[in-house]
Amino acid sequence: MAVWRLQNLRWVTIILAVANAFVFFLGGFLVFGAYRSCGPKFVLPLAVVSCLAGFKIATMVQSAIAQAATARTVLETNADGTNVFDSVLRNERRIRYIKWLWWARFTIVMTVLQFVGAIYLVIHIANCISNGGESGHCDKVQDSSDWKQHLLVLFTTMVCTVALLQCCTGPHVLRWRSYYATKDDAWKAHYSEVFDHRIREALCCLGRVKYLSVLEEDEVFSVARLLGDLVAYRASGTGNLELLAGLALLLKQTQPPKTLDDCLEAPVEQIREAAALHKFAEAAYTGPLLDLGRNPFIFSCVWLYRQGVLMPWMRKRRPVLHGDNWWRGHAAAFLKFVKLSPDVLRQGRVNQGKCEAAYFVLVLHHLRSVVIAVRGTETPEDLITDGLCKECSLSTEDLEGLINSHIPLDLRQYLVSSFPHYGHSGIVETARDLFKQIEGNTTNDESDSRGILSSLLSPGCECEGYGIRIVGHSLGGAIAALLGMRLYNRYPNLHVYAYGPLPCVNLVVANACSKFITSIVFNNEFSARLSVRSVLQLRADAITALSKDSITDKAAIFRLAHRFLHVSKYQRNEMGVMHPASDDSAGTIKSENLNESENDSKESEELDQKFDLWNESDGEDILTETDPNEFLNPFATEVNALGDSMSQFMETVPSVNLSSGDPPELYLPGLVIHMVPQPRSVHKSLQNGCGFRARERCHKAYIADRESFKDIIVSPSMFLDHLPWRCQNAMEMVLEDWNAKGLLNDSQIVDVY
Repeated sequence: MAVWRLQNLRWVTIILAVANAFVFFLGGFLVFGAYRSCGPKFVLPLAVVSCLAGFKIATMVQSAIAQAATARTVLETNADGTNVFDSVLRNERRIRYIKWLWWARFTIVMTVLQFVGAIYLVIHIANCISNGGESGHCDKVQDSSDWKQHLLVLFTTMVCTVALLQCCTGPHVLRWRSYYATKDDAWKAHYSEVFDHRIREALCCLGRVKYLSVLEEDEVFSVARLLGDLVAYRASGTGNLELLAGLALLLKQTQPPKTLDDCLEAPVEQIREAAALHKFAEAAYTGPLLDLGRNPFIFSCVWLYRQGVLMPWMRKRRPVLHGDNWWRGHAAAFLKFVKLSPDVLRQGRVNQGKCEAAYFVLVLHHLRSVVIAVRGTETPEDLITDGLCKECSLSTEDLEGLINSHIPLDLRQYLVSSFPHYGHSGIVETARDLFKQIEGNTTNDESDSRGILSSLLSPGCECEGYGIRIVGHSLGGAIAALLGMRLYNRYPNLHVYAYGPLPCVNLVVANACSKFITSIVFNNEFSARLSVRSVLQLRADAITALSKDSITDKAAIFRLAHRFLHVSKYQRNEMGVMHPASDDSAGTIKSENLNESENDSKESEELDQKFDLWNESDGEDILTETDPNEFLNPFATEVNALGDSMSQFMETVPSVNLSSGDPPELYLPGLVIHMVPQPRSVHKSLQNGCGFRARERCHKAYIADRESFKDIIVSPSMFLDHLPWRCQNAMEMVLEDWNAKGLLNDSQIVDVY
């Protein structure tokens, strides 16, 4: 039994235990033996450091007991191998984990105290030596026996070594792998508890104290369980550092995009309108998050200025938003960014709860439009919504805008016959709540139950005949798309512009809404490729990249990939037979959308021409391309040089349950436009008759295949590309390039703002 327990210990734990015991006994010998005649001024630091070593051993023993109890509880709750969670067992598991966590944190506190004690001991001994060996209440240290001096030096050296070593080892006493071994369910349950408690503590630190005391399964537990599923690679011995090494190899192996001459450029009308409306999606971030990116050193001052703190007397002139602060700062920040008067902002919400979105409703009479701006991820609640990325079924109410007379008959029939459809559960729930906020209770005909849109756009109302534009960035773009799918039946003059949205619907629904939804993706931004399935694919690619490195154990890593990083045969076959006409339907939808977009452009030409999508450039500047015939393909290339690494393991992996092991693929909704940076062009300035050449970056806007966004591209700019102003700058550059080529007429260059 003792040997079995010894095998559960980490080797570094054994070394630290022996070293601390040595410090404890050697310190006791120095205090009570070698220097017993010295006064407390000299022996007190020695005694304190020795006692700390003894307390550290006791703390390690208690932490080991708690850790072993936690591991046994996790194994007991997952003994049957099912994912059914009993509330009593989960509460016991959670209590065990919290108890171990506090002992582990107390171990960290003892480590800090030992480190401080080591520093004080070194200073104390140095002072004694610098004073000629006088210690105040003891004989001269230099006059003591040689063996005493040697023991004192050895003691000081051991104390410093133990303190430094403990700072690099962590609080774990036992090896989790000695209990969980290769049990996949045990590792998932363990890490779900880890993420669950850490997320709740982070939310508590951010002011959400209510999450800390919740015992039942809530949205935080759902997110933690999903994150626990993503670290299943630990079950076969691969560590986190090895996975990071694989990601680093992916970054090195990423190939530049290939050329493709037959890429279709994005429609001019949609790029113009998207660029004009982008500022509303960016203005919805009324918190300090974007200010931190724009002005990292003085972001707090800039945010307070945008909030109107310096002008509190303007409070009554600002519109009232649900959840706004006393001086209505969020309304002030939104209006200051879009540079519009307060009367255009009619309704909004900034303080939201679970699966609730912050939004702003504006009325632009000079454009005959109602704009709905949905905010992206900015608060902890938004992060929880992002994390609720398991699939959920879409009801007929969610797809009400697609099953109506405005959609071609064959497409409607195909949508109905291919039920059930599914989407991102967090985004779907948030879109349902936002629909109730904006449209009200549609089952009740009373005027009090009508929403803001019905009160504005109904016959005889203020905005009768106006168009609706829904915009959003990141999470807000995906929510706007789901909201548009439900409103399109009531308001056919509706269009949604989603900037960098998350994949949120299945392929059939994504293709069906191309007429009135446009998703705009800038370069390699990660959000447009972020899903459970893409993360699993990235994990598989990282393991494959690591396996191809010459210094790694290829056999072990391939065994890991065979067992845990896979897509089952069932899911692969289902994707091929679930919608047998999906490819033909996609082509039909694309052709129909092109024809419909041409008809729509004629019908709404008067409205579209009113949108200013760029600032008029200097007529004296001319842009000349280095190679006008060269086009880069933003979507037809391989994401990385490794190929589809998950499909390499299909034949060796048994199929598993769809809901747990094989998450379905989610896609970007609507028409997908990809903004891609191009090689720098030559800029010629003819001002004052003097020629000047400089290298200038340009961008291209392509109609992309949504299938190309299934995999995450590991790139140094994958996070920076998600910043909203990068997409805005790219659209402005595209419009400037089109204007230089004469593709925009004078009616399309009118500054309406």
